[in-house]
Amino acid sequence: MSEPTTLPAQGLPPTPEQIRRHLRRAQQVAERAVTLGHHPFGAILVGPDQETVLLEQCNIDTVNHAESTLARVAATNFPADYLWGCTLYTTVEPCCMCAGTAYWANIGRVVFGMTEHALLQCTGSHAENPTMSVPSRYVFDHCQKAVDLIGPVPEMEPEIAEAQRRFWAGR
Repeated sequence: MSEPTTLPAQGLPPTPEQIRRHLRRAQQVAERAVTLGHHPFGAILVGPDQETVLLEQCNIDTVNHAESTLARVAATNFPADYLWGCTLYTTVEPCCMCAGTAYWANIGRVVFGMTEHALLQCTGSHAENPTMSVPSRYVFDHCQKAVDLIGPVPEMEPEIAEAQRRFWAGR
């Protein structure tokens, strides 16, 4: 009988292929948000093995973003030490509210496809999506524990940006 694999404190690091695959899944969740009448943002939570999708969440409204809602649900349903090994994948860089909620939920890693700054270029400063120029890196750099932040992911940016431009052009 082999020894069980012990995962590092923040879970296995994602491979480039896993990052692309999970960001594409988050983009599918964002597209589902549009069919439900919401803004095109999506997030998924992946377990420490970087394979098991635990939760999916699309955007709901201006105070219930995909990432913050997912983090709250995760914190209610999983132990904090387990969440520290999980990864939140999201299409667009988490705003300061979402970054803070992921931190308080004890999610140990966040991966995003494109920056909030790039989102502003897509929305054209749309009144329904007043972006904030507070990078998630700034939020995580001011936390007491080090959340692993990966992003933007250059090979995913065009796909995510095109979906954002298409949505906001029709608003």
